[in-house]
Amino acid sequence: MAKKSKKAETVFLVCEESGDYNYSLRRKPGGEKLRLKKYCARLRKHTVHVEKKK
Repeated sequence: MAKKSKKAETVFLVCEESGDYNYSLRRKPGGEKLRLKKYCARLRKHTVHVEKKK
């Protein structure tokens, strides 16, 4: 039988300062959680966003 591949799941990027869910993306499970510097519209500046599952 063929191996089953891991399906991509939807994760959200949450602003650490405001707590807003600003971005969503599809990603395969496993690995480290993302920590990206992205734009937060509420604060009008770039802040650190972390990966979170809803």
